[in-house]
Amino acid sequence: MIDLQNSHIIIFLAGIAFFLYGSSMASQSLEKLMAQRITLLMNKLSKSSLLSIGVGVGLTTILQSSGAVTTMLVGLGSARVIQLPQVMGVIIGTAIGSTLTVQLISFDLSTYALPLFILGFGGFFFTSKPGFKNLSTVIMGFAMIFLGLKMISISSHYFAQLEILAEFFRTLKENSAYSFFASMIFCAFVHSSAITIGLAMSLCSAGVISTHDAIIWVYGANIGTTSTALYTAAGSNYIGKQVAWAHFFYKALSVIIFYPLTTYFIDFVTQFQSTTSRLIANAHFFFNIGSAIVFYPFISKGSQLIQKMFPKGLQEEFGTEYLAMNNYENTALAVSYAQREIMRTADIVLSMLKDSVVLFEQEDPVLVQSIKDRDNQVDFLYRETKMFLLNQANSNTAVVNQNVMNMIMFISDLERAADSIDINIRTLAIKKHALKLYFSDEGWSEIKQMHAQVVKVASMGINAYDNPSMCESAIQLKRELAKIELHLRENHISRLNKGMRDSINTSSIHLDLLSEYRRIASLLCNHAYSTVKGVGKERDQKEDLS
Repeated sequence: MIDLQNSHIIIFLAGIAFFLYGSSMASQSLEKLMAQRITLLMNKLSKSSLLSIGVGVGLTTILQSSGAVTTMLVGLGSARVIQLPQVMGVIIGTAIGSTLTVQLISFDLSTYALPLFILGFGGFFFTSKPGFKNLSTVIMGFAMIFLGLKMISISSHYFAQLEILAEFFRTLKENSAYSFFASMIFCAFVHSSAITIGLAMSLCSAGVISTHDAIIWVYGANIGTTSTALYTAAGSNYIGKQVAWAHFFYKALSVIIFYPLTTYFIDFVTQFQSTTSRLIANAHFFFNIGSAIVFYPFISKGSQLIQKMFPKGLQEEFGTEYLAMNNYENTALAVSYAQREIMRTADIVLSMLKDSVVLFEQEDPVLVQSIKDRDNQVDFLYRETKMFLLNQANSNTAVVNQNVMNMIMFISDLERAADSIDINIRTLAIKKHALKLYFSDEGWSEIKQMHAQVVKVASMGINAYDNPSMCESAIQLKRELAKIELHLRENHISRLNKGMRDSINTSSIHLDLLSEYRRIASLLCNHAYSTVKGVGKERDQKEDLS
């Protein structure tokens, strides 16, 4: 095939490198090609467990990595977006989906590796369209997978002749547990069950290990592949841990069921044998299909058991619910859940706004501290979400980047609105109570009227962010608010001219409060102007700055 002029150990290590890099290249490029479809698949998880299995198969086929999918599931579980029974259904699906890659590599396609690579490179080099570039990268990735597997196979025949390695593999043959743990550790190290089983195919074809040992390697690889999710869940919340351990227990119990039946299992898969590699690939396929059939009826019971094993803690620290910096392999999915985190932040800001007027009714240290705590939460979510979005924007298209920048601008406005409530409005309330001041009845009634209108505008502005068709309505409400504020200012000045004592004493607080409320409403409607460019935009923006 190729005269590499290198030692067999170099060929072996290079083969592993080609296989892993090609798999990663194909996975990342397929993700970019199928980003929108992946999002649609994930949105169907709530429909049924059977559909969730189909989603798991589809995702693993697209991403070419069950580890990447289960890591994504840990993130989704941590985000409390899907229930554990649905996640377990996807886990079953990922196990089935992983067999498709193994089936592909069981065929000797190395003859096509170099032509495919040339084709992929030509497409990548001569096209400027992102879609064609990603497709070309997928082709190059699979070419490297086929080439790497062939290099591993070539070197495996050499290892069969080395006495020191022959002695090592004889030791493995004498104790199946050694083979099991060796394959499990190797799979955990390379983060790929496909390359572990591919190596077992090469070693078995070269006569280094027996068919029985190769099946044991299949068992070990299926448990070893759970290490990625377990590692990710170490820093996750209780739901993330439930997802990761559900994946582990599903694989472990499957091995426990099949292990005593290995001899009969080999007799069964031998009926479909054409080559040694095909026998092992079929064993992996039937192992996961059989496990799915056995455990599918017990998804609900299994979920309940795992939930009891990893219950929710008495106190869950405040943190992001929809973000996980290392858990979203898929950009579209990551941005989608960042959007959910932004809307969660908006809910906190809206709750602060609704409670802000209560600060002026009576001195309430508990509410004052609550406002401050919620502002700290908004600051935290703003910082984490902004970092997450910038991380996603670094390596994506201009369209995605523009969307990310719009999201950052909106959550920045949310953070500024929260600061206005905490720093300015809270301070005005503290000042009022410290000086023992009281609004006039008319003044207090107008402040409550202004507050009610601001809450209405803020709610519309937040909803308009999630539903752009409402932007016009948000802008119109904000314009009406500006007129209301002007009218209320005139009323206050009229009371000052009449010499009303309460109005005079609270004048600066009253007018500053009206200004802060209008400013908050303007901040929460800023995003609408990037969507709707109506008449009077410049006039409104000048009013906001005045």
